[in-house]
Amino acid sequence: MPVLNDAEPLHRLLESLSPWRARGNEVIVVDGGSSDDSVARARHRADTVICAERGRAQQMNAGAAVANGKVLWFVHADTDIPFELHEELLRFESSNRQWGRFDVRIDHSAWQFRVIETLMNWRSRGTAIATGDQAIFVRRDLFNEVGGYTPIALMEDLELCARLRRISAPLCCRSQVRTSARRWLIHGIATTVLKMWLLRFAWFCGVAPAKLARLYGYR
Repeated sequence: MPVLNDAEPLHRLLESLSPWRARGNEVIVVDGGSSDDSVARARHRADTVICAERGRAQQMNAGAAVANGKVLWFVHADTDIPFELHEELLRFESSNRQWGRFDVRIDHSAWQFRVIETLMNWRSRGTAIATGDQAIFVRRDLFNEVGGYTPIALMEDLELCARLRRISAPLCCRSQVRTSARRWLIHGIATTVLKMWLLRFAWFCGVAPAKLARLYGYR
């Protein structure tokens, strides 16, 4: 779980993950240099809390390096994880599938978000590409085989999926994880959708991830 100044959503997520920990699942938080109390809040609710170079790719690789499980599950701090998904992951672990992701639901009642999430899930199912909001899971052996996340400033999730799908198709679970609507609400729904599509198109056209990150607003 990569975090950077995510104290409030991280607190809620870690509280909801208590039943997961009780069932023997390991929760690892990787901080990228937070100036809030993300690390302090995580210490009593996660199995492992470490610091790493800032950047989701670097942070998730650092977490994977210290994880003990055979299946790695990468979850963002502003994601809500229903405990019912535990059974789906158990079925995945006992299957011959190699990686996968969940459908996503945006945590807001406005009808526009139903359209956005439906298109996100359809696109993901059709292209075998997932975003980090869809809580990607992968067997450790395969993750190590492909070299983990490439340390780039943006699109690390799409880039990883592009390599994974060359080896096997993903398991596209219809069960939903809930993701925060905050970026759409802050920047505007239409503006955010258009920006994300343009950034994704630019990435497919070969624009450097560092430049895309600046356009996205990362500092």
